[in-house]
Amino acid sequence: MTKLRLEAVECFERDVRLRLPFRFGVITVTRSTQAVIRATVLLEDGRASVGVAAEMLGAKWFDKSPTFSDAQNLDQLRQALSLAIELYRARGWSTPFGLYAGTYTEQQARGADLGLVPLVASYGPALLDRAILDALGRADGLCFAHMIARNVAGIGVTELTPDLAGFDLPRFLADLHARPAIAVRHTVGLLDPIAAADRKPGERVNDGLPETLEEVVAHYRARYYKLKVGGDIAADLDRLVRIAAVLDRAAGDYRTTLDGNEQYDDVEGIAELWRRMCETPALSRLVASTLFIEQPIKRACALRKPVGALSRLKPLVIDESDGELSSFPAALALGYSGVSSKSCKGLYKSILNAARIAKLNAAAGRDKSSSGNYFMSAEDLTSLPGVSVQQDLALVSLLGLAHVERNGHHFVDGMSFAPEREQADFLRAHPDLYERAFSPARLRIRDGALALGSLACPGFAVAAHMDFAAMRPMPRAPLGRIAPLFPERAA
Repeated sequence: MTKLRLEAVECFERDVRLRLPFRFGVITVTRSTQAVIRATVLLEDGRASVGVAAEMLGAKWFDKSPTFSDAQNLDQLRQALSLAIELYRARGWSTPFGLYAGTYTEQQARGADLGLVPLVASYGPALLDRAILDALGRADGLCFAHMIARNVAGIGVTELTPDLAGFDLPRFLADLHARPAIAVRHTVGLLDPIAAADRKPGERVNDGLPETLEEVVAHYRARYYKLKVGGDIAADLDRLVRIAAVLDRAAGDYRTTLDGNEQYDDVEGIAELWRRMCETPALSRLVASTLFIEQPIKRACALRKPVGALSRLKPLVIDESDGELSSFPAALALGYSGVSSKSCKGLYKSILNAARIAKLNAAAGRDKSSSGNYFMSAEDLTSLPGVSVQQDLALVSLLGLAHVERNGHHFVDGMSFAPEREQADFLRAHPDLYERAFSPARLRIRDGALALGSLACPGFAVAAHMDFAAMRPMPRAPLGRIAPLFPERAA
């Protein structure tokens, strides 16, 4: 274990324009903002090192309350980052995991005082922890997989995870091995055109990349697809039938997941959708292909009632409900069997939840060759090409996940948001992951998969350099609780 001290953090932002509108849940996104941080740590031997991390500042996902504007949602995330920086620096000398675990309770409590829901409060540590590990790996010449396997971060069982008592966490970490490649699970958003007839000539982007689902299947040749549903059973069924027609015809031996994005009020609603899907002949193959259903119920009630009746038919995953370290055990008690890994929720949360799954499956008599009763899925909040997507890929591949949701390759025009010299450096440093196609550098997807070999570099999966001079400083976060701009919209 290595002790270090967080010396300074520089925070930047840059704008991102989407090539296609992306609708999920209650929002349609056409442009966004990426947060980028550069953290300096001091090691006990006097060496200083710098690490980086990046994540989208996403409106209406972390906090979906309609009472806040999108701009206020971004300020909430900036508050969470500012708070984490303050707490980590005040902690002084610690292991990387010690900085996270030692400030976790206060981060959540002070976040709550600011009116931040747990997912928002977790955003700050999620960014900081990645940048700190990146700095440590660069200093010691260790890649992410080796840092975790050797546990140089000092990950341990604490009072935050009492359910892991007695579990051999060091052995679990030592047994983790990064996959050389991972399959892409392509996201089909609620606005995405399915067939050519859904895209009028005047609506096409015409940038050489696929726009309809038909074109996506032919271009990327993916085997996995994540299908958004919107909470209206009739509309969802109609759209799923149209999606199934394309996948059945062109996608080979495909697999799907359903993402409810909290659009159903209760388990009865999503159970009715599943029942109707099973009764629809045109969906028979899609139903058989469905691996799990992700967060279909609004988080306000998702963890209030048992879901066993549905989960026995199809496994259920929590995503937005996974706000705290205690959320997954609470979900398990209600009948959920899966939890998502998402970089914006925190890398240590993903690792600890993966350990929980290993412990549960071992107790159930499952060996490593079995998927077991409990599982983790790899999800995405538009991880952009570059630092963001690489650190996420390194994490989920190390945890042994065979496929990962990716949406940035489709809805964002590659690395068009970054200056040319930054794009060129990522192409040089990670030629297996990127290619120069249709102008900007973009993910190199072959037969529906991404090659990950170049991520085994010193630090946290990034051998290229970001152009910080082309970014703007992050605005200062508001100091106090943000008053809702639209209080009349409160439920």
